[in-house]
Amino acid sequence: MIFYTYIQLFTGFLFPIDGLFFSFWERGFVNTKTFFMSDAKILALSSSRVADSGYLEMAAPLIREFLRKDGLNVAFIPFASVDDDHETYLTSVRDGLAGQHHNIHLVNTGGAAAIIEKADVIMVGGGNTFKLLHDIYKSKILNLIRDKVSQGFPYIGWSAGANIAGPTISTTNDMPIIEPESFNALGLLPFQINPHYHNIKVEGQNGETRDQRLIEFMMMNPGIALVGLPEGTALQLEQGILRFAGAGTGVLFQTDAGGKPYSRLIEPGEDLSFLM
Repeated sequence: MIFYTYIQLFTGFLFPIDGLFFSFWERGFVNTKTFFMSDAKILALSSSRVADSGYLEMAAPLIREFLRKDGLNVAFIPFASVDDDHETYLTSVRDGLAGQHHNIHLVNTGGAAAIIEKADVIMVGGGNTFKLLHDIYKSKILNLIRDKVSQGFPYIGWSAGANIAGPTISTTNDMPIIEPESFNALGLLPFQINPHYHNIKVEGQNGETRDQRLIEFMMMNPGIALVGLPEGTALQLEQGILRFAGAGTGVLFQTDAGGKPYSRLIEPGEDLSFLM
């Protein structure tokens, strides 16, 4: 489901309005009416690999099940790659999905819209989230991607490609190596995503844990849910039903009525449609 929200505001939060985002400076009352497009098909994967697995080895079966057919025209967006060796990136993706016989076409910053317009599927690879969103804005394809997904064309993204499916990239793990036009992302899902999620406290290390950093986001943005996706897990939206996929558990961060963050585990196969 793609959401289009009308806001009566006095708020410090970010909410989508007809595919765009507004930032308000004063925190206060929010009154929203949300309309859903039930045709949206989204597969947001935490990562391209799990432990020592091959590239897209874990993702390939989920992608096959999600698309249900071979030989589709896929627009692959490689912009998260920092070295800009897009042809090599494309080869890796084609090799990883070779058994599905899709026609995977490279989206370059020049002429990106033409490739996406002709595609049956939009696929966005991982890398640096800031670089990815920077190049999407530069190529002027943000709204085009939204429109395609709202029409029912499948969206598949892993790592950074999953991150931009949420309202903003504020819960990425990446360094801000380049400044995009905005932190506002595709907003295909009405909650934040943290790919590669884990919460490990290293003995003798005094920096924040992942949970501490994500809770900081929740404290500054109460009311917005956040899903932590460990490697090997994914979110799948189809026919209005959002499910958590994978062998392990995920983590759902939310805030209570008083704005206090809390979290709970997400079980494999759990229905998360209440987040939509």
